[in-house]
Amino acid sequence: MRTAILSDIHGNLTAFEAVLADIRRQSPDLVLHGGDLADGGSSPIEIVDRLRELGWEGVMGNTDEMLVWPESLDDFASQSQGPPALWEAVKQIAAATRSILGDERLAWLRGLPHVRSEETFALVHATPESCWRAPAAEASDAELEAIYGSLRRPVVIFGHTHRPLIRHLAGQPGLLINTGSVGLPYDGDPRASYLLLEGSHPLIRRVEYDLGQELKRLATCGLPGAAWTASMLRTSSPQLP
Repeated sequence: MRTAILSDIHGNLTAFEAVLADIRRQSPDLVLHGGDLADGGSSPIEIVDRLRELGWEGVMGNTDEMLVWPESLDDFASQSQGPPALWEAVKQIAAATRSILGDERLAWLRGLPHVRSEETFALVHATPESCWRAPAAEASDAELEAIYGSLRRPVVIFGHTHRPLIRHLAGQPGLLINTGSVGLPYDGDPRASYLLLEGSHPLIRRVEYDLGQELKRLATCGLPGAAWTASMLRTSSPQLP
C-alpha cells in the first residue's frame, strides 16, 4: 500500500500543480490531505475546487476551521502571545477568503473530520485534540506518545508546522511524521513538501516549482495579506505581517 499525504497547501496553486504532477508520476494507491487548504494564498477557489474534483479526502486544518467557525480564531488569538497586528491581519485574510469561497465550498470544508484513521496509520492536522497546536520540536518521546498514543496506530502523520519531520519513538506511535508544507514551507527550503508512505517506510518528497509564477499570482490576486505571503515564500520562513 502506497499512500501520498500532502498538507498545508495554503492556496498556492503553482506549488499544488507541481506536487499533483509528481504524485501522478509516483502512482500511489491512496492520496489524502492534511488540511490548511485555501487560506493565505493566491488561489483559494481553485485549490478547493481541484481537491473536490480529485475526490481526495483528508482532515481539517486550523485555517480551514477559522474559515467555517470564525470564533475558533478568536479563541486561539485570545490565548496567544502573538502581537495584535498579527491576528488582525489573519482575520482580514480569513474574511476575504471566506467571502470569495462562498457557501458551498465552506460547507465542504465544514464537513472535514479532525482525524482520519487507516489500518496502519492515523492522520491529524496538528494533534488529535486540536488543529491549532502542535507539540514543540524539542518535545520528549514520552510527551509525544502521550499526545498521539490515543490514536492507537503505529504511524501518526501530521502537518501544521510547515517543517517536515520523521521521528522514531519507543512506544506508540512508533513513527511520527510531519509532511511539511506544499504551499508555504518554513524550513528554509523553497520546494514544496509532501509525504510518500510505502507500508511503514516514509519518504519526504521535495518538489521544485516556479516560485516566480506564484509571486505574480499573489501580486494580482487582490487578496489582503498577499505581500505578507510573498515575503514568506521568498524566505521559506515565517514572518510577521
